[in-house]
Amino acid sequence: MRYVLRRLGFFALTLWVALTLNFALPRLMPGNPALAILSKFRGGVSPQAVKVLEAQFGVGIAQYFSYLGNVARLRFGSSLTTQPGASVGRIVFDAIPWTLGLVGLTTVLAFILGTGIGIVSAWWRGGRMDSLLPPVFVIMTVIPYFWIGLVLILIFGVKLKVLPYFFSYNFSLTPGFNAAFIGNVAEHAILPAFTLLITTIGVWILTMRNTMITTLAEDYVRMARAKGLPSHRIMLDYAARNAILPNLTGFAMSLGFVVGGAILIEEVFNYQGVGYLLLQAVNNEDYPLMQALFLLITVAVLVAILISDIATAILDPRTRAAG
Repeated sequence: MRYVLRRLGFFALTLWVALTLNFALPRLMPGNPALAILSKFRGGVSPQAVKVLEAQFGVGIAQYFSYLGNVARLRFGSSLTTQPGASVGRIVFDAIPWTLGLVGLTTVLAFILGTGIGIVSAWWRGGRMDSLLPPVFVIMTVIPYFWIGLVLILIFGVKLKVLPYFFSYNFSLTPGFNAAFIGNVAEHAILPAFTLLITTIGVWILTMRNTMITTLAEDYVRMARAKGLPSHRIMLDYAARNAILPNLTGFAMSLGFVVGGAILIEEVFNYQGVGYLLLQAVNNEDYPLMQALFLLITVAVLVAILISDIATAILDPRTRAAG
C-alpha cells in the first residue's frame, strides 16, 4: 500500500509539473500568440478582440489558475483556426477512437507477437527462427516507417489497386455500426497498420530475446531444469515471466504514446487520428487545440507508467521492497 501511495504522489507531482509546462511553453514562445491567431483572419479585427486573446494567452497568476480550473472541468475552449468555433474537447474526442483503433491495436499486437517470437528465439537459440526472424525485423525497425508506408501505397494502392490508402473510410459511406462501414474501415486500416507492425515488432523481439537469454542463465532456471520440470513450464513460468518484467515499462510508455498517434503514418495515409490532428494544430498555430493534445498525451503516458509500476510490483515483490 505504501508503494502505491508513493507512486500516486509521484504521479500527482509530475502531473502538476506537466500542467504548468503546458501552460507556460506556448505563452513563452517568441512572438505574440494573439496576433499570430488573428493574422490568419482576413479583414480587420477590433482592438477588443486583440485584448481578449492577449488576456487569454497572457502569463499571470490569474490566467494560470483559470487554466487549471478549466482543465479540471475538461474545458479546453474552442478551436481558433483548425476548425474555427468548434469545441476543442469534441474535436479531440472524435479523433481518439481512430488512433486507438489503428495505433493502439497495432502496438498491442506488435508487443504480443514480438514478445512471443523473442521468447521462442531465445529458448531455441541458434535455431532457424532465431537465425531468420530477429535479424529481419530488426532491420525493418531502422527503416523510416513513413518510407515503408509510401512504398506500400505505391505497390498495393497505386500499382495493384487492391487496397485503399487514403483517409479512414470511403466518403460515399455513412458512418455507423454496420457491416459495410466497419468492413470498409478495416480495409482502409490494413496498410497503415501493417506499416506500423513491421517497423515496431523488431524492438520487442530483440529486447525480449536478450532479456530471456540472460534470465535462462539464472540459478533458479538451472534448478528447475535439474528438477526435471517440463520444458514449456520452465520457459514460460520461470524464464519468460521474469524476463518480461523490464519490457512492461517500455510497453506502458508505448501505450501512453499511442494516444499521440503515429504522426507521420497518419499524415502519409491522411488518417484523421490524434497525430494528424496535432500536426494540423501546429501548422495552423491553434494554441487551444495544441494545449489539449499535449496535455492528453502527457496524461496518457503518466497513467500508463503508473499502471505499469503497479503491475510490476504485483508480479515481482522485490520491486515493492526496493521502492
